Amino acid sequence: MTESEIERIKKAKVKLARFCAYRERTHAEAKSKALEIGLRMHEAEELLSQLISENFINERRFAQVYATDKFRLNKWGKIKILQGLQQKQLSERCIQYGLKEIDQEDYERQLAEIVWKKFDLVKEDDLFVKNRKVAEYTIRKGYEPDLVWGIIKRGRS
Repeated sequence: MTESEIERIKKAKVKLARFCAYRERTHAEAKSKALEIGLRMHEAEELLSQLISENFINERRFAQVYATDKFRLNKWGKIKILQGLQQKQLSERCIQYGLKEIDQEDYERQLAEIVWKKFDLVKEDDLFVKNRKVAEYTIRKGYEPDLVWGIIKRGRS
């Protein structure tokens, strides 16, 4: 390997480290960035293994941050979060770690808030139609249908 190649790889490592330090990244995101900045596949894989060993990339940590952010900020349900993590090509084990970060009491409390807020906003006289519209909305946000319908059937408490 020539000196210029070594220097190119060092600069790429600094760029990738900054990229990963800015916010949590998956292996796939970091690999894509490595290839985008001009590294060859074997160079990218070597740098990724270094960044993993230096804890710049940690998919378990990524899954935990992703799940809590999507839950708290976007008010997504677990189904939508699960699908998002699967799209990020994470292992099932990492996905489960991420989903475990969501406290079940907080989850159900947030779901109830979403249901009743939407219930108040839906302009519909027929209660059956209104309930269906509210349920469809919350299910699209990724909440489990049985939880949604359970809250609707129990009514406000």
